[in-house]
Amino acid sequence: RFSLYEDLTVNENIRFYGGIYGLSAREIKNKTNFYLKKLDLENSKDNILSSLPLGWKQKLAFSIAVMHEPKIVFLDEPTSGVDPITRRQFWDMIYEVANNGITIFITTHYMDEAEYCQRISIMVDGKIKALDTPKALKMKYNATSMEEVFLKIARINVKR
Repeated sequence: RFSLYEDLTVNENIRFYGGIYGLSAREIKNKTNFYLKKLDLENSKDNILSSLPLGWKQKLAFSIAVMHEPKIVFLDEPTSGVDPITRRQFWDMIYEVANNGITIFITTHYMDEAEYCQRISIMVDGKIKALDTPKALKMKYNATSMEEVFLKIARINVKR
């Protein structure tokens, strides 16, 4: 899960993390206004975070995690538990951030989501068994989807 404070408002969470990240008061104000507008949370800025739907919280948490423009962000199952529309919106956000130069590492059990990544590492029994682009992995394993690639790799390792 993302680490936001459920008992703070949307606005307070953005400002709090902006301060932790060492942003200036001006940067915090600008980023707060930017994210409230971008995430369509302007009317919810004074709502306690716990009152928001899970998908909104996850999009807000991701935005806060990148507001200080880190070089790398790790996301563990970032779309778990959200509806398909929010899931797609979240991936659009990931693409936007990645296109701005931030490296995103994602763990997921959703193999269809792995298709969205530029490079994939497949682990079986705690060991990396494949590392390449989705297209190259599908070609190598004569598969039409990443789920099929994973199943073939997992079966190969089960037989050994």
